[in-house]
Amino acid sequence: MQKYWGALLALAVLFSCKTEQKKDTEESTQLPVIEKPVPKSYGFNLKEFSVIRDTIKRGDSFGELMIEHEVDYPKIVKVAEEFKDTFDVKRIKIGKPYVILKSKDTTQITQFFIYENDRINYTVVDLRDTVQAYTSRKKIKYVQREVAGIIANNLSESLDAIGVDYAVTIALSEIYAWTIDFFKLEKGDKFKILYKERYISDSIYAGFEPIEAAYFEHKGKPIYAFAYETDSLKQITDYFDQEANNLRSTFLIAPIKFGYRVSSRYNLKRRIAYYGYKIRPHKGTDYAAAIGTPIVTTADGTVSESTRRGGNGRYVKIKHNGTYSTQYLHMKKQKVKKGEYVRQGDVIGWVGMTGNTGGPHVCYRFWKNGAQVDPLREKLPAAEPISDSIRGTYMAYIDPLKTHLDCIEYTVLENEEENLLTLNE
Repeated sequence: MQKYWGALLALAVLFSCKTEQKKDTEESTQLPVIEKPVPKSYGFNLKEFSVIRDTIKRGDSFGELMIEHEVDYPKIVKVAEEFKDTFDVKRIKIGKPYVILKSKDTTQITQFFIYENDRINYTVVDLRDTVQAYTSRKKIKYVQREVAGIIANNLSESLDAIGVDYAVTIALSEIYAWTIDFFKLEKGDKFKILYKERYISDSIYAGFEPIEAAYFEHKGKPIYAFAYETDSLKQITDYFDQEANNLRSTFLIAPIKFGYRVSSRYNLKRRIAYYGYKIRPHKGTDYAAAIGTPIVTTADGTVSESTRRGGNGRYVKIKHNGTYSTQYLHMKKQKVKKGEYVRQGDVIGWVGMTGNTGGPHVCYRFWKNGAQVDPLREKLPAAEPISDSIRGTYMAYIDPLKTHLDCIEYTVLENEEENLLTLNE
């Protein structure tokens, strides 16, 4: 009986709300006039100015552009000398868009110069009475995106087919770089990604935010990845799995991120025709790639050598700690100098053919306790897991993200469906 009266009361309240709404609508014969906000660009109402849009061309300089638009020379000098930290006139780049705002009267006086640093950030040079310069950014709309798919050929094709930025593919592969060999993916492997896309003016795509959470199923093994800031002061964010283990290893699998193949393995009994098939131990792993391909350090460390010597050609050697060191041979050019500290993934040089080499590649050598070993057979140490002190907080944080990932349905395109059906037969 109590449930009956409760339901009746709820209906009465609902009817009452609708009746009041109708009454209010009937009584209100004149709607208030709401003025629409003036649309602005770079913080200005462009209708108030004569607007010139262009891009920096080869040979352009800030000074010449300003003289062309009749800006007083003392103002040009003041911008160049007093606002270097905000706008370094020597660093404007070819192809960057700029906007000049002039007064709309017959004098056509140049009042503002706006330089787009990138698609989001811009610099405004105020050329009116008191010259000023400041930086700002366009209004950004963040849109949550969730994608999922089943691999029929490779990860790149699968993500491209559902309209995902290629940079997201790279970001995902970097998250799982220590746990999955993306050159050995199998048909039927699955992925899910949760991240935010950035849009300018609601419709112009402007990149994406770091991936918040991901799921990858490789050879039937599920691996979750959640971004988590472990040190707010140093702003250190790593990716951890569902058990709070760090997905990052102390060392990357390879010194080249993409576009390589292992052309020669570590082999102490290798025989080479050039040397009459005599045993010539190969104490490195060769990664063949095009000349100019970036070479990255596989772990944090200090550059102990950056030089050129004999058959090694141009090379870099890095000491990571008291146990491990790595070396990268046959470079076209080095990017780092002896004594520099480098972080895992930093570019330290480019693939070349210096020294004794039959083709473009980097010979990657790996030392453990002073002896060269095969890194592909070593059980390399993992990075630190979530500490016990924040483990509970982490688990509570990832719980809704994990639920969200689990609820995302896989996207299978028609052409991929045929491949997957063949796989399942």
